[in-house]
Amino acid sequence: MPAERLHPRRSHRQDVETLRPRAVHPAAATEVLANDLAALASLPLDALKERWQALFGAPPRPRLGRALMVRAIAYRMQEQALGGLDLATRKRLARVTHELAAGRAPSAASAPIKPGTRLLREWRGVIHEVIVLEESVRYRGESWSSLSAVAREITGARWSGPRFFGLKSRRGDGR
Repeated sequence: MPAERLHPRRSHRQDVETLRPRAVHPAAATEVLANDLAALASLPLDALKERWQALFGAPPRPRLGRALMVRAIAYRMQEQALGGLDLATRKRLARVTHELAAGRAPSAASAPIKPGTRLLREWRGVIHEVIVLEESVRYRGESWSSLSAVAREITGARWSGPRFFGLKSRRGDGR
């Protein structure tokens, strides 16, 4: 009897059935998932292919290696049990994919600016200071809705506020 079988008296189909999602109390879900993931490594290739078909709705590509198949199946199982990527991450991945397809290097994700941060910018010999607040910015004692509004006030032209204050750069210039 092959050593890679989950249960010596079960068929391959029954082995795959044991890995199908099932209703479980939320507290036990993590333990069940961990057991199912651990069992993947010992499944025969035919059972992995069946599992792939059940999870992805199509058979795996013929030359897909066993190790990659196990990892992809494990990811999908975790995704179904614990939830997938959040919307912001999916959007970021879509943007990076689009940039790479267009032959550009992906731009870095912008980090949020914490309230209390002081931004300084010299413009035509004058140093301008902006303080970031919870939902606005303070410039010369007044509250402004955005950095772009402040940049427009300083320059008299439409600027990207984050770019004007050096938080964001043009594409392709290395920042």
